[in-house]
Amino acid sequence: MSDLNQLRLDIDRLDDELVKLLNQRAEISRKVGAAKRAEDPNPAIYRPEREAHVLRRLRDSNPGPLPAEALSKIYHEIMSASSALQRPIRVAYLGPAGTFSESAVVKQFGRSCDAVACANFDEVFRRTETGDTDFSMVPVENSTEGMVPRALDLLLNSPLRACAEVVLRVHQNLMRKRAGLDGITKVYSHAQSLAQTQGWLARNLPGVDRVTVESNAEAARLASLDESTAAIAGENAAENYGLTILAPKIEDDATNRTRFIVAGNYDAAPSGRDRTWLVMSAPNKPGAVHALLTPFAKHGVSMTKLESRPSKIASMPGSWEYLFYVDIEGHQQDRVVASALAELKAIAPYLKIFGSYPVGDY
Repeated sequence: MSDLNQLRLDIDRLDDELVKLLNQRAEISRKVGAAKRAEDPNPAIYRPEREAHVLRRLRDSNPGPLPAEALSKIYHEIMSASSALQRPIRVAYLGPAGTFSESAVVKQFGRSCDAVACANFDEVFRRTETGDTDFSMVPVENSTEGMVPRALDLLLNSPLRACAEVVLRVHQNLMRKRAGLDGITKVYSHAQSLAQTQGWLARNLPGVDRVTVESNAEAARLASLDESTAAIAGENAAENYGLTILAPKIEDDATNRTRFIVAGNYDAAPSGRDRTWLVMSAPNKPGAVHALLTPFAKHGVSMTKLESRPSKIASMPGSWEYLFYVDIEGHQQDRVVASALAELKAIAPYLKIFGSYPVGDY
């Protein structure tokens, strides 16, 4: 027998063993679900802190040659299929199918979840707030274009809490029904994607109209109806609508990423490597912001981000007031973080803690 044939037999043997082990794992997962229901009629099927712990342990113990990123993707699917044995997790996202939001759902929940496409951000939140879905996948920030205003406005007024974070590497692609750039009269895309590719568009399609639409998937759908138009979207959208990618990875910033928050009626427990996200206001007087940040410094809490935007809950009509969005390291149940937040609550005119959650893979 040749070496190649023997190697193939070795792979077949290992595949057979993997199938047995995966089914053993699935059976244990089903027993875990039964044990949960014995304690609580409506247990939490998805626990981001537990999944984060499992993935970190596997990555830390991985000897290779399988890359850590590949291992994470495999285990997301394994855990997704195991959870579905109890009940498929329903996740609302900004649709239609083919958006980056859908890609974030798949990255975090695997393909065994029930992904529910929504027409706009308001519906995404409403679906979870009413219990129709378990969670909402919400883009909150892009590394080049900053915060997503509508998502932040809805989070301010929603009872949902942030319980997980997903960081998605974003590649923008120009696509069309036929090959070639000639004859393109319009380019459809979401406002964020148009902003992220304006340099490429200026160099390669000067003078072509840029039309803002609700989502990248909607842009791909419109481009599929007219050969004289093109869309900027992700690879999934090209596949879903039968378009040809004319130019891949046209984003102006090669490190472009979008951060998503998983929002739901669930508070994630500490995972060992967490982030807490909050928003606060400052009184209109000298040194007010410095005073708000002092509790973090006093208790040794590392602040990783501070960003402001105009408030829509201004207490003084006609005045310029701002909300400050803050990321800090640690979980709100951690002793030092809890102490800092207790002091902050006493001095901040407005404070909302969106939630604490495991730090997403960057």
